[in-house]
Amino acid sequence: MSLDSATTPSSSSTRPAASARRYDLDWLRIFAFGLLILYHVGMYYVSWDWHVKSPFASTTLEPLMMLSSPWRLALLFFVSGCATAFLHAKSAAGFVRSRNLRLLVPLALGFWVIVPPQSWAEVSEAVGYKDGYLHFLALYATAYPGFCRATCLRLPTWNHLWFVGYLWCYTMIAAAAWRFSPPQFLARLGAACARRLRGAWLIAAPTLWLALIRVALVGRFPETHALTDDWYVHALYFSVFALGLLLAREGAVWDEITRQRWTALALALASYAVVATYFSHYGDAHVPPDWVRQGQRVVYALNQWSAIVAALGFARRWNPADSRARRYLTEAVFPFYIVHQTAIVLLAHALKPLALRPVLEGPLLIAATVATCLASFEIVRRVGWLRPLFGLAPRATAAPIRPSPSTSTSTSTSTSTSACASTPTPAAQAGRPAPCPR
Repeated sequence: MSLDSATTPSSSSTRPAASARRYDLDWLRIFAFGLLILYHVGMYYVSWDWHVKSPFASTTLEPLMMLSSPWRLALLFFVSGCATAFLHAKSAAGFVRSRNLRLLVPLALGFWVIVPPQSWAEVSEAVGYKDGYLHFLALYATAYPGFCRATCLRLPTWNHLWFVGYLWCYTMIAAAAWRFSPPQFLARLGAACARRLRGAWLIAAPTLWLALIRVALVGRFPETHALTDDWYVHALYFSVFALGLLLAREGAVWDEITRQRWTALALALASYAVVATYFSHYGDAHVPPDWVRQGQRVVYALNQWSAIVAALGFARRWNPADSRARRYLTEAVFPFYIVHQTAIVLLAHALKPLALRPVLEGPLLIAATVATCLASFEIVRRVGWLRPLFGLAPRATAAPIRPSPSTSTSTSTSTSTSACASTPTPAAQAGRPAPCPR
């Protein structure tokens, strides 16, 4: 998905043609996907439920995992909302067809080719399945219900690719809004939001909304990533997606985000300290008083939004120029996302008999995962028929990316989808999310 439009940072009323690129958002997306590889390697070593687990799993890394857990996915959905706005501004006529090809085709590949090895490794370790991968594929394709422990693994599944399915749904809602709402309705709504997100309200208003969602819904609708029953997750991520879509071209609000980046960072760090303390004190074994739980949910929402504002503000202040690294990584990041979790699960499963300590195995697992993703991308980008399967534009139609002038002050990112993700629960269609304080 490309973010092809820009606003002049100093003016909310200026809306240039969709030609410049938001390189700051490109780099944020690359950064978030880099965190995703580290996060999913970390899931192998913490006590939280996941597809495969290290024999040395413990609570040691959990406070570090919580440093990005509240905001990483919300940031990616916000950036994806910006991407959607820029893409629609660039080519409204072919928007739906383009999004279908760039999101649904890789999702289908992942569903039937990329993800099944994760489930095979999971049942091999969890229930001692030994009948071979081809036999497992037949069970996977026929929705075999018998892989059970405390809960049963639902097959087939999309595991970490739930993000792509959710993003497609939100994108289609946006397309319907553009199609059926009055002319310029979304543009006027975005301008109205931008006028109100000034001063303290830039952080306070979205934080209050996210806190309301968390207080009202998270206890009733735990994360499943199964699409149809995931009401807390939809309320959260569609909200930030929609906000990114509405604010993408509002230059004044990006100025305000840049101006408040240090305040946002201080609030993010302070609220993280509260969240990490709460989590380490209560964990999964103790039920806190209700007033403590509700207060923690508000602090969690503050951490979520202030971290997003800080990330957006520092990236905007950096205002990077184009580079060969940016062009390469922008194209590579979606294929990396598709492949990375399967690589982690299979590599961890293969390394387990060696009984390596995490201090040695962890860096080895990270390096091997990056190498696997890199090798996969280098093959995919060179083979024409593979490119659309991994969300890349066909070679014949891929537009060249021209470096922007060094004096440019605005940019625009390319996102096939933003992804990342914690893994869904086995009881749900998609695996297991990392536990967050409730």
